[in-house]
Amino acid sequence: MSVRGIRGAITVQANETEEILAATKELLLTIVKENRIDPDDICSVFVTVTHDLNATFPARAIRTMPGWELVPLLCSSEIPVAGGLEKCIRLLLLVNTHLSPREVKHVYLGEAAGLRPDLVEGQSAIDRESILG
Repeated sequence: MSVRGIRGAITVQANETEEILAATKELLLTIVKENRIDPDDICSVFVTVTHDLNATFPARAIRTMPGWELVPLLCSSEIPVAGGLEKCIRLLLLVNTHLSPREVKHVYLGEAAGLRPDLVEGQSAIDRESILG
């Protein structure tokens, strides 16, 4: 088993608490499902947001999920690069897994899909309804 970094990003329409929390949860649940992750196998989760998202800490969404109470979480701001994607939440999960780097599925949702098309190209379409229940 190796430690792998699994990345993801999602955008929101507005700097609103409920939207930020819902998007964070959606992104995390999608990453977990696509990579068959158990919270006990997670070393830590690093969460970043663009400078225009400050209504809440996105990690709050993760902390309230059953089984995630003991996972170390850290939030930070992205550097404000001119022309960068706005209203974006990014996750980096450090996970103990048997997946090889080529088997890891990075997840980019919404407008964030354009950030790393090289990582998501060719992956199957994600069924968002089955993930969110």
